[in-house]
Amino acid sequence: MKTITATAALLTLAAPALAEEVELTIASSHAIQIPWVAPLQEVIVAETNKRLEAMGSEDRVNWTESYGGALYSFGDTLEAVGDGITDAGWVGSLWEESKMPYDNLTYFTPFSTDDVRLQMQVFNRLYDEVPALKQEWEDNNVVMLGATGADTYHLYTNFPVTSIDDLKGRKIIAPGTSGPWIAAVGAVPVNGALPTYYNQIETGVADGVISILTGAHPLKIHEVAPHVTLVGVGSNMVGGFGVNKDVWEGLPADVQQVLTELGPDYSARNADLLQERYDAILTELEADPSVTLTTLPEAERQKWVEALPDLAGQWAANLPEGKALLEAYMAAIREGGATPSRDWAVN
Repeated sequence: MKTITATAALLTLAAPALAEEVELTIASSHAIQIPWVAPLQEVIVAETNKRLEAMGSEDRVNWTESYGGALYSFGDTLEAVGDGITDAGWVGSLWEESKMPYDNLTYFTPFSTDDVRLQMQVFNRLYDEVPALKQEWEDNNVVMLGATGADTYHLYTNFPVTSIDDLKGRKIIAPGTSGPWIAAVGAVPVNGALPTYYNQIETGVADGVISILTGAHPLKIHEVAPHVTLVGVGSNMVGGFGVNKDVWEGLPADVQQVLTELGPDYSARNADLLQERYDAILTELEADPSVTLTTLPEAERQKWVEALPDLAGQWAANLPEGKALLEAYMAAIREGGATPSRDWAVN
């Protein structure tokens, strides 16, 4: 009996692992056309099984896709992945300032870089170097695999802007953490969201908005705010591709490896789409006779930078690892080849 048992055990050890077909749902609150959603399909879904096959694995992922808010709204992305409404998807950390304060660092460090690709590369790197970043995702039961970003901020106004003095007393839509950017130059921050910008400016509730081109242009904000002033307040980290932590821990090791490797590719595709759309929008604005497209003079831009209070210092003071993350972030931005207009780590 002992011989039979030993032989059976040896046979079991020698037997190849059975191939596994993993059923996973991937979802987003936004439509597939959005730059951080399209790569879910183009990179994660399209490449997972190709990578598994290339590495010799017989495991496969059967993806069920659900985009455009079919499962949950834009305000519920963190809970949707963390609670398992979807197994994987895009999480908007920009709406989670209280639950994910470390991920909102870029909103407190304006004028650091306009390079959205660099922004994502920096955050992907910092997730491995600064425990607080990874921990706040895992505390919400999500494993983050690839950061996403947004293009740099500019001004859309119904009046010309040639200096920061032109903004004094003007009502400028600047939601949430962008409010202090505008208040620093004497403007009056007005709350709003992309879908409300047009009507707010058209009805006189606001004189303009500080916004990203890829968000404002599709909504034709230039029709009611035809003075577009390129400022370059900076690009921001806005979220990332994540997998439910419980689901992640149950995945085969090779599937985990492939998804981990695809994370930076997802970020890179997000950056490519943003840059393509940003460049195309600039071309359209330049060709539109109803639009006045200008660039804020560098001296005026620097005055704006210097007028800002110590936003990053105030942010860091309220978080245990805030100072460490701030210093690591500014160092990584410089190491990536950017020259921040202000070194927030020394203010």
